[in-house]
Amino acid sequence: MKQRLLAWFIPGIIFVIYKFLCVTIRWEFVGDFDDWKKRPHLLALWHARLLMIPYLNRSWNWNGAVMISEHRDGEFIAHAARLMGVDSARGSSTRGGARALLEMIRIAKQGRSLAITPDGPKGPREVVQPGTVQLAKKSGLPLRAVCYAAKRHWRANSWDHFYIPKPFTRGVFVISDEVYADSDDNQTNLEKFQMAMDETQRKADAYFDAGLFDSSSVHSDA
Repeated sequence: MKQRLLAWFIPGIIFVIYKFLCVTIRWEFVGDFDDWKKRPHLLALWHARLLMIPYLNRSWNWNGAVMISEHRDGEFIAHAARLMGVDSARGSSTRGGARALLEMIRIAKQGRSLAITPDGPKGPREVVQPGTVQLAKKSGLPLRAVCYAAKRHWRANSWDHFYIPKPFTRGVFVISDEVYADSDDNQTNLEKFQMAMDETQRKADAYFDAGLFDSSSVHSDA
């Protein structure tokens, strides 16, 4: 009974926090978000920055599914994702990986996008794992790194230093150009993906220091 209550209560709390942050933060977008409507892609985000990613579904009609771990915490996240209107495929590098990979490939063949946390479900933090390259190759999708940041935020005392924007602040989403796993050397592909993830996060975290809110290349959420 306790587990059932937690399975209902925790996703609900996550959803309420998410909705509150959606309406109290002024969001900006850096990069070609319009382009992802033209063809499917593999959206890659760090585990610590999962919370606000469904906002892209609301603002930019992202039509895809995210891979979420089969661990207990993953169950909470998957339930919360459903409340936010995001589909999921369950599995990770440590549990249910083969089944989840097949499901993600099936979704990609439907012409839909995929999303993955390259450092999930348990790290190392902000280090791309080989499974990301495998998924990119088998699905044939280009990787696009995405990261959000806020002018004011909290960091949780968790393995990933989970990132929570504070309400009534400014936020930004940054997306990279397409990166393909087009090398026969998987290590080369891994390094390209890592570079894209690191650079996208660097741009997001430095955004407010750079004072780019008046830039003509920035899109504002209506």
